[in-house]
Amino acid sequence: MKLFPTGHATHPQARMAALMALAQVRAQMSAPGYASAPTLGLLYISDHYVDDAQEVLDLLGAELPEITDWSGTVGVGVCGGSAEYFDQPALALMLLELPSDQYRVFSGVAPLPRSGAGGFSAKTALVHADGTAPDVAALVAELADRTASGYLFGGLAASRSTSVQFAVGGDGNLAGQGAASGVFAGGLSGVAFGPGVALISRVTQGCQPVGPVHRITEAADNVVLALDDEPALERLLNILEVSLTADPQHAIERVRVTLAGLMDDERPGPATALRSTGHFGAETRVRHIVGLDGTRHGVALAEHVESGMRLAFCQRNVQAARADLVRICAEIREELAPEGAAPTHAIAGALYVSCSGRGGRHFGGDSAELRIVQHALGDVPLVGFFAGGEIAHANIYGYTGVLTVFLAEL
Repeated sequence: MKLFPTGHATHPQARMAALMALAQVRAQMSAPGYASAPTLGLLYISDHYVDDAQEVLDLLGAELPEITDWSGTVGVGVCGGSAEYFDQPALALMLLELPSDQYRVFSGVAPLPRSGAGGFSAKTALVHADGTAPDVAALVAELADRTASGYLFGGLAASRSTSVQFAVGGDGNLAGQGAASGVFAGGLSGVAFGPGVALISRVTQGCQPVGPVHRITEAADNVVLALDDEPALERLLNILEVSLTADPQHAIERVRVTLAGLMDDERPGPATALRSTGHFGAETRVRHIVGLDGTRHGVALAEHVESGMRLAFCQRNVQAARADLVRICAEIREELAPEGAAPTHAIAGALYVSCSGRGGRHFGGDSAELRIVQHALGDVPLVGFFAGGEIAHANIYGYTGVLTVFLAEL
């Protein structure tokens, strides 16, 4: 098994950070146990380096000519190993050694073809997207349809300036890419992986329900009008134990820290969507409450809603987020080494995409979130970024983490 080389650094100058990360990956590439002939690079920069994005990519491409393919994006923070560089000038890169016929870089100028077209069959894909792009959720869902599994993982770029993405295929010779520089803005980009790339991906939620799961029985656009045939606004206020007439200021404050977990479900019968631990499962998408409709007694959400969906009001909870993060790491370890069976694969590298609302000290201290992952998985090569929304399955999530590990045979 060969580990994927990784490098990460912070520095006021993007070029210096890139050179420091380069020194790390070069040292690992010459060390026993690490991949010595990688061809695919994942690059994540914090938004402090947006104006230097092209320079960083050009530098890495020139210094690592063996890396013919690049993918990545920008976040309000990046991570490497057990270190989080949140709201700091920093970058992180990972070099993957994979069979060349088992992955394809795609972008807006070189879209991913339908599975099987051109001799390449995409099983899954790493996706970076611009959250401000029109109908980005529909674009993600359509991309999932182009893979055999329908499973995507990744996140939305997060930047206080331009939301750049990196996409270089075949040293710039990917069909359709032409003379494109490799730095893009808007739309989708990423890497599609074939069936020969073994990986495990899990979603961890950061919110905990504060009431039962309801079925939406009446809705209009993004406004939930009725839950279980009762006015949605009254349901929300009862759950929070507040009153808009008796103490409107307190009620508004409570609503402001409350979110809504949405689940698509057409199945008849009682609505159930919580794990036995009381946490949301991966089918839940957390959305903001953006308004209260006093006239129609409704609750407006930051997503289109329809009758038949399920909904549970929720709030951010550090303890629940920590417990659920440990849970997905335990699930990955169990899948690698089922009880009573000898492991056949080990982790070559890991990618972690976390919500920008989870970063920093939300987990109890600087780099606390990444230390949980490293403690649970072991000292594996890991990079990632703090996103404006997380992508898993065919959905865009919020306040979640998406952990993906690439496997190599033992």
